[in-house]
Parts: sequence; structure tokens; C-alpha cells
Amino acid sequence: MSTFKTNEADFTTAEVDGKNRKLLLAKKYDSFDTSLLNLGDITQPSLTTDAIAAVFDLEGFTNFCKQLEPHLSVPLFLNQFLNWLLSQIKEEMTVKKADEGVLMYCPLPFFVKFMGDGLLVLWDASTMSDIARMNVTASMCQICRNYEAKFFTTVAKRVVDPPPVLRCGLARGNVYSVGNGNDFVGSSINMAARLQKLPGASFSFNIRGFHLNENKSDFVKKYIVVKRIAVRGIGDNELVALLSKEFDVMKAKEKSQFRDP
Repeated sequence: MSTFKTNEADFTTAEVDGKNRKLLLAKKYDSFDTSLLNLGDITQPSLTTDAIAAVFDLEGFTNFCKQLEPHLSVPLFLNQFLNWLLSQIKEEMTVKKADEGVLMYCPLPFFVKFMGDGLLVLWDASTMSDIARMNVTASMCQICRNYEAKFFTTVAKRVVDPPPVLRCGLARGNVYSVGNGNDFVGSSINMAARLQKLPGASFSFNIRGFHLNENKSDFVKKYIVVKRIAVRGIGDNELVALLSKEFDVMKAKEKSQFRDP
């Protein structure tokens, strides 16, 4: 997204209604249009991709931005965080590095977008195996754990009261390109955004398209519990996978919102 900036060269003085007025030049006025969105040609037909959408959210980021002299702390934190997060995604997708290249567990995301207090990340799921799709969810879960165990303790030595928790929600479904593919929309993105806000859970994913009954990975068998919950604006009986250890320690009010499948 671009910003609309003006300077003195964009204005002129002319008489309007009998008074000298400062006027924005017509050329600058006309430049306030959809090109500011950096979407490319928005008349282009939308292309559909079977995707896994992950939405990361920094819990407490708004309060972090309210601290004394935030212009000194927020850019420092975001530089550290964004570099760390994308590096973590690459590392979690990596089996082994060789001189000729890198062997991957699954493809890297095809789209990443900063959303102010977190990121939207999209993978093309159409060519992934069931195991690869589950690797994505397990890896994003591990990144949330790494944030608290490693990144937070390091960045807290450089900035005051950084966001203490990284939350993540995931969902699989079709996404639709906007313009030249510079942005995407789709219900899976909405679902992922809702899931990262579930009470008492820092990590969760909608089970559609992940075939948990057939999956025998340690991640599913040891760490996941499936519950039914109302997801705002989507449905009252969504089946969602949570970390069992997070569910077990939820407060009674939070736990009461989840039902057995």
C-alpha cells in the first residue's frame, strides 16, 4: 500500500469566489485512485488457489505501541520480529541444506502480508500431500512456542514490554486473487483470523481438509484435541483442533465455550 503525500509543488494559488485560495493541482488530485492500493490491474479476473492460510497476531501489540516514545521502540521490535518470523518459517520448512540447494518438508508460502499487528501467510495446498499439510500446521505451532521460549526473552532485553504471546490460527480453503495477485481474499483467511482470537488458545486450526482421522503423526496423536465451537461470523459448530495442554489449563469460562465433537 502506498501513501498519498503532498508538498508545496502540488499546490497553486488562484482566485476562487473572489478570494485567493490555495488549490491542490488537478494532476495531484487525480492521482488519488486505486493505484495507491498496489493491487495492479483490478479488472483482472480472479484466480483460485487451494490454500492454507495462517494468520499470526501479536497479543498486546496495541498496548506496546502506547508506551513512552513508541517511535523508538516499535520499529526496532518490528524489524527484529519480522526478520525472525520469516526466518523461522524457512527453517521450519527445511529438511537439509546442501551446496546445490535446500531440501524442503513442504513448499514455502507464496504470499506474505503485514497487517499492522501480525502477518497473513498463504501456502499453495493443491500439490501438497496430507503429511506436508500437517507439517505446515505443526511448524506454525512450533513457531508460536519458539516466540515465547526464545524470541521474547531476547527482544525483551532491547525494548520495554514487548508483546508476550504470538498467536496463530490456520484454515484450509480456496483463496481468490485480487488484481495481479498482489492480494487475496477468501473464507479460509477469515477463518484463520477468527481462530487466532479463540479464548485461551494461542494456536488452533480448522480441521477441514487436514484428514486428522487418517493422520498418524506424533503432532496429532500427542498434542492435539478437537473441539466444537461457535466461530463469530462463520458458524456455530466449527470443528477446531487445539493444543491439548492449552485446553486443559483454560479457565472454566473459556473452556465452557468448547464442546465435544
